[in-house]
Amino acid sequence: MTISRWKGFWLGLGVALGNWIGAPFARSAETGDLGPREPARDAPVVTLNVLVSETLESNPELRYYRAEVEAAKGWRRDAARLANPEVTGSFGPKSVRGGSVTEEGIAWSVGLQQPLEWPGRLSLRKAIANRDVELAELGLARFQVELATRVRGLGYRLLAAQELASAAAEVAQRFHDLREVLVQRDPAGLTPLLETRVIEATELNAQRKSADAALQVESATLELNRLRGVAATNRWLLGPTPLDFRPLVDREAALAAARTNDFELRARMVELVQQGFRVDLARNERYPGVSVGLTVSEESAGDRERIIGLSVSVPLPMWQRNSGAVAAARARETQAEVSLEVARRESERKVLDAAVRYASKVAEMGRWRPDAVRHFREAAEIADRHYRLGSVPISTYVELQKQYLDAVETLLTTKQEALEAAAQLESLTGMAWVTLEVSVRDGEVVP
Repeated sequence: MTISRWKGFWLGLGVALGNWIGAPFARSAETGDLGPREPARDAPVVTLNVLVSETLESNPELRYYRAEVEAAKGWRRDAARLANPEVTGSFGPKSVRGGSVTEEGIAWSVGLQQPLEWPGRLSLRKAIANRDVELAELGLARFQVELATRVRGLGYRLLAAQELASAAAEVAQRFHDLREVLVQRDPAGLTPLLETRVIEATELNAQRKSADAALQVESATLELNRLRGVAATNRWLLGPTPLDFRPLVDREAALAAARTNDFELRARMVELVQQGFRVDLARNERYPGVSVGLTVSEESAGDRERIIGLSVSVPLPMWQRNSGAVAAARARETQAEVSLEVARRESERKVLDAAVRYASKVAEMGRWRPDAVRHFREAAEIADRHYRLGSVPISTYVELQKQYLDAVETLLTTKQEALEAAAQLESLTGMAWVTLEVSVRDGEVVP
């Protein structure tokens, strides 16, 4: 077999393999399966701010934290109440014998006693219960902040995945169309065959990137539906959301804000104050309570006798001085002090770490051109046209398409990392670092 026949054989085999490999993607392109699955066109448009508001209103887990607050308030009501009064009574026959005379009658007695705590004990228990309510309210507020932050992060992840899937699908479709043209030309020679294989391989990589981004879209949508408390199959459109990153203020100001707003620090402070009350309560409980009441007794055997008086009962604290409880409360107070100091240092570390990451990502984004993505897209389109005309080599064409996708992914990843650092700073300092300004007008999302 001559060299030309061998070349034609291998070229025909390569074209057949290319058609077989590219057939599924060609069908996907015809059926519109490239990129993420789009919601229905009549699906409602939801902005990120509205998404956060709806989640904070209807998230199922919020009921748990609200119930925890109500439970703490219920314990507080009981902590300030006196113990129930105690009623004692006796009843029975009475017989009196004197000489040869025996007289019989009835004897009975009734007593009502009210246990009284040592002065200051009820107020200490109420103070401890107030700290429990404060801790429950801090837990609710912390969960709300973390929930809003998670929704914003998932929302931007959804938008980023949509944009990346769209760009990858665009590049994959471009390579698919080009491969179809090259196959129809039936080029002869080794170089055209190798170029076709390069285009097919690059198309496969772009298809995979588009499919991965589409899976991220579906995953973020399902998670957002779960957080909103709606059906997993609920479909909606998330409008474009421009992010405005504020410049980082002085780190000392961020640290000062964290000292007063960090939920972990505030919880440790409340626990330390509460433990101080527990120490005072343990000391107070060394002294016994007193029961004061009224007693009435009557006897009717011969003569009728009735006694009305006051009764007082006090336990003798001979062996129980509550020294063990006082020592344990002091030890717990020491542990609370250590926990507060550790939490303070950890908070400072987290603030400084998040501030460095946020400042670095914001500075990196500041070096971007505002229309960087559009320029990369235009360059990829120009390369596609000129490659078809033969004025751009295959290496330049493929590299430009890859760099377009890499640039889009890099820009989106950097924004997402900046948003994550800003979310951590917001949770620690209570200050907003990213603003979302989006509105809907006449069914259209208007930034």
